[in-house]
Amino acid sequence: MFERSKIFKTEFAGRSLIVETGKFSELANGSCMVRYGDTVVHVAATASKKPREGIDFFPLSVDFEERLYSVGKIPGSFSKREGRPSDKAILAARVIDRSIRPLFPKDMRNDVCIVCTVMSVDERCSPEITAMVGTSIALSISDIPWDGPISGCFVGMVDDKIIINPSESQKSVSKLSLTVASTHDVIPMIEAGAHEISNEEMYRAILAAHDVNVEIISFIENIKAEVGKEKFEYESLTISQEMLESVRKCIEEDLKAALYTNDKTLREKNLLPVHEKVHSELDELYAGKENELEECIYKLQKQIVRNWILNDQKRVDGRALDEIRPLSAEVSLLPRVHGSGLFTRGQTQVLTVLTLSSLSDQQTLDGIDTEEVKRYMHHYNFPSYSVGEARPGRGPGRREIGHGALAEKALLPVIPSIEEFPYSLRLVSEVLSSNGSTSQGSVCGSTLALMDAGVPIKAPVAGISCGLVTEGERWTTIVDIQGIEDFFGDMDFKVAGTHKGITAIQMDLKIRGLTKEIIKEALEKTYKARIYILDQVMLKAISKPKAELSKYAPKILSLSIDVDKIRDVIGSGGKVVQKICADFDVKVDIEEDGRIYISGKDVEKCRLAKETIIGIVSEPEIGAVYTGKVVRIIDFGAFIEFLPGKEGLCHISQISERRIDKVTSVLSVGQEVRVRITEIDSKGRINLSMKDV
Repeated sequence: MFERSKIFKTEFAGRSLIVETGKFSELANGSCMVRYGDTVVHVAATASKKPREGIDFFPLSVDFEERLYSVGKIPGSFSKREGRPSDKAILAARVIDRSIRPLFPKDMRNDVCIVCTVMSVDERCSPEITAMVGTSIALSISDIPWDGPISGCFVGMVDDKIIINPSESQKSVSKLSLTVASTHDVIPMIEAGAHEISNEEMYRAILAAHDVNVEIISFIENIKAEVGKEKFEYESLTISQEMLESVRKCIEEDLKAALYTNDKTLREKNLLPVHEKVHSELDELYAGKENELEECIYKLQKQIVRNWILNDQKRVDGRALDEIRPLSAEVSLLPRVHGSGLFTRGQTQVLTVLTLSSLSDQQTLDGIDTEEVKRYMHHYNFPSYSVGEARPGRGPGRREIGHGALAEKALLPVIPSIEEFPYSLRLVSEVLSSNGSTSQGSVCGSTLALMDAGVPIKAPVAGISCGLVTEGERWTTIVDIQGIEDFFGDMDFKVAGTHKGITAIQMDLKIRGLTKEIIKEALEKTYKARIYILDQVMLKAISKPKAELSKYAPKILSLSIDVDKIRDVIGSGGKVVQKICADFDVKVDIEEDGRIYISGKDVEKCRLAKETIIGIVSEPEIGAVYTGKVVRIIDFGAFIEFLPGKEGLCHISQISERRIDKVTSVLSVGQEVRVRITEIDSKGRINLSMKDV
């Protein structure tokens, strides 16, 4: 039945990589089942037969579908089905998209869909890398036009040693989390999180990943040679050179004058009459091709901006190639929030707000990896007004999730540990105005908000982007790209870090890939730029974290107890801990390892709650004095709860200095009294005295 089934095997970072083709999903243009260790991912690539009409971009979609059966879980939702993709699934899809997109023909408009379904997960073998390799194989053996193959791998660094595709245990102690995608000769995608590593370490790790990727690419090429299909012919959506030259003669000088300004709004205003001139003079000549005339205007803008940068060393706003736009930073803009920071770079403006809360507010994750909770969250909002558009909000899309995750990754290495700072943290970056590199603006704004809130971060973090323009073998990099340079350029190389080193990288490309020389220069230029931003702007706005938290932030105290004492603090049916929360107006979070976190608005009440818990878990000592409450009266005495869940008997003879006949003549249920422990018998029963206090 499966006569065309083929199995290919190799080693990948010391683990078996097995690819099966021809057995699954025969109706797809290309498909494969990839087994990396015990991780199994099915990948299918399909393409539409005709181009999508009325679009000026290549319609590629990549889905990374996590199946919870892959890790032996049933979904926690009401329907017990997988719902919308998790943020991690979206981020995995974005990484694969950015790795393969530059290698598709620029003039193709056929829809291409990649679906990676994770069916089994081995913690030693990344499903994301398995899916990336599977995508490359599915596209390579399909009839879809694509200039691959690629390969990708993870890189870790433990004790300064580079580790390819580290296991989960190695990742937990690695100071680097790097993903690199490569072709034989260039690198189309880099994504990294790091604990302040140097440019040299990062560069070395990227090259090490590339060397490993080249080996897997050779393996994929052998698969393609044996089972690959001939690529189909597609309808090229290109405009005629004759039409382009007509538009050039009509508006080239007007276009240059309109483009040359540092004001995005003014530039767009200046371009309106240029568009009108083209249509008034050429619509009749090119009847029915109005959209193609618009494409010509776009191409001419692109040529002008790129020629200025590459040939004239000139930018649309007059800056030098390594010059940063005007910067400003402010803190404490919002009086009732726990921390706020506003960062402005040219016409890009991001306001980040920090909220602190107890650990019970940390995020619960329902995914296929081992991370189950997250106490530090970063969310990024990009409303339409930030780019001057009028459209209703539809919630965060993949771009917003990706930018938020990048900022989160950039700041994670400097966030204090739970032991140092027992809070959940949520940063929200509101993009107020966008003209390029808002993700790195959110990194800067977030650092300001953290310091404004008094969070003891290990070091301030700044972010900057480096652009690129190429022509054949010639290339030029530019620092701090604005929107038009991102739009018409070849690269958006985002780097965030501290004075000490890099904390995050994300690279978006429109060309096949970067050479080693371009990568090295981009790292050097972004280092100089972020140090300037830190020293000349951010640290002048706020030099270090504030000494005290906002009065509106919750106060959190912590302690550790023996795990055997947890049941005493919780009490039967939760009565003890609920009583502590009610008595002192606090929230108590108890961890399985015995750590306890007490949060509330009043730090004094938090201290009293802490003292109460210490009393509960401490062994009562003879002679100790407590304030207790009468909980039950009997003929010969009263039972007094001197700590939550702990009570003792005060005999009638120990209630008063004078002789009394009835306990109720002196005490009533609910009455508070001071007592001393006088005896603890062999069974742990406690006798109390009021008259000895």
